Amino acid sequence: MNKSFLMSLAAGLFTIGLAVSSAQADDAAAHAQNAISAGGLLKTITILSSDDFEGRAPGGLGERRSVDYIQKQFAAIGLKPGNPDGSYLQKVPMVGIKSSPVMTLTAAGKTTALRYSEDFVARSTLVQKEVVLDKSDMVFVGYGVVAPEYGWDDYKGMDLHGKTIVMLINDPAIPDPADPARLDPHMFKGDEMTYYGRWTYKYEIAAKLGAAAAIIVHETKPAAYPYEVVRHSWSNRQFQIDTGAVNPDFPTVAGWLQLDAAKAMFKSGGFDFDELKKSALSKEFKPVALGVSASFKINNDWEKVQSNNVLGKIVGSDPVLKNETIIYSAHWDHLGIDKTLPGGRTNQIFHGALDNASGVAALLELAKAYKALPVAPKRTIVFIATTSEEQGLLGARYYAQHPLYPLATTLIDINIDGINSYGRTKDISVVGSGKSTVDDLAAQAARQQGRSTKPDPHPEHGSFFRADQFEFAKVGVPGLYTSAGIDVVGQPAGYGEERVRDYIANHYHSVHDVVDSKWDLSGGVEDVQLLFNVGYFLAQGNVYPQWKSDSEFQRK
Repeated sequence: MNKSFLMSLAAGLFTIGLAVSSAQADDAAAHAQNAISAGGLLKTITILSSDDFEGRAPGGLGERRSVDYIQKQFAAIGLKPGNPDGSYLQKVPMVGIKSSPVMTLTAAGKTTALRYSEDFVARSTLVQKEVVLDKSDMVFVGYGVVAPEYGWDDYKGMDLHGKTIVMLINDPAIPDPADPARLDPHMFKGDEMTYYGRWTYKYEIAAKLGAAAAIIVHETKPAAYPYEVVRHSWSNRQFQIDTGAVNPDFPTVAGWLQLDAAKAMFKSGGFDFDELKKSALSKEFKPVALGVSASFKINNDWEKVQSNNVLGKIVGSDPVLKNETIIYSAHWDHLGIDKTLPGGRTNQIFHGALDNASGVAALLELAKAYKALPVAPKRTIVFIATTSEEQGLLGARYYAQHPLYPLATTLIDINIDGINSYGRTKDISVVGSGKSTVDDLAAQAARQQGRSTKPDPHPEHGSFFRADQFEFAKVGVPGLYTSAGIDVVGQPAGYGEERVRDYIANHYHSVHDVVDSKWDLSGGVEDVQLLFNVGYFLAQGNVYPQWKSDSEFQRK
C-alpha cells in the first residue's frame, strides 16, 4: 500500500460523516433503494427453499437448480457475467465424502461400542475407501489452544502422534479477577469468541501437531447450537476443496462426542469430566492421559464434483475507478436431503429458508437496486453467490485463494447470511464489530434511517468466523456482516431475543427452517437497504475501509 493511498484514506476517514450524509441524500440512490421489496425477498426465498431444490446441497440436483435459477435471475436483472471468462460461474473443484464410522472405546479391559449419530459423529477427509485407527490412546487437552499472545499452551510439548485428543468447545472461559461473575477481558477477548474457540481451529491445530484423531465434546451453551445441529450437519456428504493432496486442516479422524457419552467415557477411565474441565481453565494445565483407547473404522464413499460460485457484476462508470471492486456475497447452499429421517419427503429436506435462501434473495434485491440507478456507480459491483458455506466457507475460501478481481483493489465484502423476519427494529447488529472502519460506515447509514448499530449481542457465538466474510478477512479484505437487531418496533423488550433463541433452538440447520406466514420482512428490507447505502457510498466516494490497529487482520 503506497503513501499517497494512505494519505487519501486518512483524509477520507476524517470527513466520513459528511461524506456518508451526502451519499444518503443522493436522490438517485434514495430512489434506487426502493427497488428492494418484501415481496421480492419472499418470492426468492419461497422458490429456493421449496422441495424442488432439495435443500441445495452441493454437487447434485439441488445445486444444478440453484445455480441455474441464480444465473437466470442475474441475467434478467441485467447483470453482466461476473467471471472475466464471460460466464456467470467460477468452478470450484470439490470432493464429497460420505463417511460411515464405527467407534469403540476400551477402558480397564472392557470395550464399549458407541452409537453413531446419537453418541458421536466422525469423519475422515482421506480419499480412501477404509480408514482404520486401532486402540489409539485418548488424551484430554483442555481447550486444545496454543495462543502465545496469552501465554497459553494446552499441549506443553506432548507428542501426539498416534493419539486421539479430546477437546472442549469454545475459548477458555477465564473469570475476571476483579469480578468472577464476568470473563477476563484480557484473556481471549472476554465474552467475545476468538478463532481459538472455533471447531475448525481445533481440528487445524490437531492436524498441525500430528494427532491421529481429534474429538470435540459438544456442549450446547458454549457451542451456541444443540447437538442435533452437529448430527444433521455431519450425517450427509462432507465436502472439501479438491487440491489433489491430503487436507491439512483435519487429522486422520475428526469428530464430536455428545456430552453424556463424553462424561461416561471420562468416568470409564476414572476421571470426572467436570473436574477436568475446571482444571483446563489455567495456563498451568497439562494434557491428561485418560486411560481409555479409541478405535475407529471408517468406510468412505466419495465423489469428485464440480461445484460453482455464481457471479454477476455491474461495471463501474468511472474509467479509472471501475478497476476497483465492491463485493456483495451470500451463500446459496444448504444441507440437502436426509432420506433416513422419518416422515415424507418434505420432512427430510433441509429447506434453509432463512439460512440462506434469504441471503440470496437479498443479493438479488441489491442487484435490482443498483440497476435502478440512472448511472452505474463509479466502482464495479460484484455479486457472488457462494457454494459450500455450510461445509466450512469453501466457496468463499476458493474465491479468496483464486480471486477473479484483484484483492488489492477490492474495498470490501458485504456478506449476507440470513435476514430479519420479525419486523422493523430500532437497531441493527454488526457482527465482529471493532475490527475495521466499516463499523463507522454502518453506523452512519443506520443513523440516516433513524436507527443505531450495536455490537453482536452474542459475541460468544463466534458468528464472525462462521460466515463467508471471514475468508475475505483472512486475505486482508475488510467485511461487513450484520444480523437482525433485537429492539423490535412495537414489541415488548426481549421479543427480538426470544425470536433469535427460538430460531436457533427449533429451526437452525433443521428441516423446520421454512417460510412462515407469520414473517414480517419489513425489517429485512430496511437492513438490506442499509447494506445498499454502505456499498453505494464506497462505490462513489474516496474512503477506503481500513483494519483497526488492534485487529488480528490488520497485518494482512
